Amino acid sequence: MTNSSNTNLAMNELAVGNQKLLGHLAMVLFAALISGSFSLGAMATPHVGAAALNAVRLLLAALVMATVTLVLFRRLPMPSVAPWRFGILGFLMGAYFVAMFTALKFTNPVSTSAVFTLIPMMSAGFGYLFLRQTVRPIVIISLLIAGTGSIWVIFRGDIDAILAFDIGLGESIFFLGCVSHAAYAPLVKKFSWGEPVVLTTFWTSIGAFLAVAIYGAGEVVSTDWVSLPAIVWISIGYLAVFTSAGTFFLVQFASLRLPASKVLSYGYLIPIFVIVYEGLLGHGWTSAAVLAGAVVTVLGLVVVAFGPDR
Repeated sequence: MTNSSNTNLAMNELAVGNQKLLGHLAMVLFAALISGSFSLGAMATPHVGAAALNAVRLLLAALVMATVTLVLFRRLPMPSVAPWRFGILGFLMGAYFVAMFTALKFTNPVSTSAVFTLIPMMSAGFGYLFLRQTVRPIVIISLLIAGTGSIWVIFRGDIDAILAFDIGLGESIFFLGCVSHAAYAPLVKKFSWGEPVVLTTFWTSIGAFLAVAIYGAGEVVSTDWVSLPAIVWISIGYLAVFTSAGTFFLVQFASLRLPASKVLSYGYLIPIFVIVYEGLLGHGWTSAAVLAGAVVTVLGLVVVAFGPDR
């Protein structure tokens, strides 16, 4: 092999490595942004239905992405082929959002966060089913370690609280939503036919809005939007910009650069970000025992991040 060939190979490997690093950073930001939705959602759901809230937030998210698309492309290009792809992706994310906010009417953010930690393992299964992505034993073990640390954090190191955990109606509803979320990441890669990520994010936002709006049309019409308290509109604004348009983009960006099992493994960071947010908001910092669980989670994720893809 010539020196020129060696140089080109090294440059290609460096470029691939940089793209993977960007994928990992995108998912750290994903975890940071989505963490706020659990607390905000719990405060907003007593005042508005899950379908109505999500229809409005997804409409605003679609408008945000439409603005970004217009700035970049000067128009809103139609999908060149197979627009049904974005309908499927939008349906999956719409189902997840509605399930999450419906579940919060029956349970609390702690329990829903615990169910959320099942997503990475399910996503690894869907990755094999849709893409034949295989996961090495070390990655599976690391996911299990990270998941254990995450559950320890979620229940604040309280063994009795962990043993008393009860799978109720809310947890069951959210589990179905998490199945949809887990299938989303590998399908993004399967359905990617070369379009720019911004464009696919826009059309996925449209698909999600249509799915939720059709499902919850009656609830949307019957909601007294004028009399809703400020927390609902704060939640809708945050969810539309950060945990709809923002996370759609981040997951699609990362899914094109990382295996499905690695993409959603960053969901394990969510309880840790929640602890940080609560401390910064003056709600108190966590104990050393809980911090130990957070360290275990981070170590497990480091192994996942830097371990082999297959």
